[in-house]
Amino acid sequence: SKSLTDEENLKLFGKCNNPNGHGHNYKGKELLTHVIDPVSGMVINLTDLKEYMQEAIMEPLDHKNLDKDVPYFAEVVSTTENVAVFIWENLKKLLPVGTLYKVKVYETDQNIVVYKGEEAISE
Repeated sequence: SKSLTDEENLKLFGKCNNPNGHGHNYKGKELLTHVIDPVSGMVINLTDLKEYMQEAIMEPLDHKNLDKDVPYFAEVVSTTENVAVFIWENLKKLLPVGTLYKVKVYETDQNIVVYKGEEAISE
């Protein structure tokens, strides 16, 4: 965090505190809820969903140094929690209103963040 001293960053972030960055291979799940369309039998067309995910997640984040390559993280600490918020905000702009239920981001099998808008839940 740019708002903390080197010592405070080391104490708070431990081995993840590296001024040159460090990497993660995140996995994510975006869960949708909505009324099933009686004609199509779907909440959303999967082809459309894949396009939304490509635009909202893959294009801005895939194979990127979050702190250096993604403008959002220039001023926001790139924690798993904030990655979930970023994905939520990007998807919410593209998906039909009321469709996005939660975003689940896996940093590791043990470090998982679930975000439901303003409500964040660690699992």
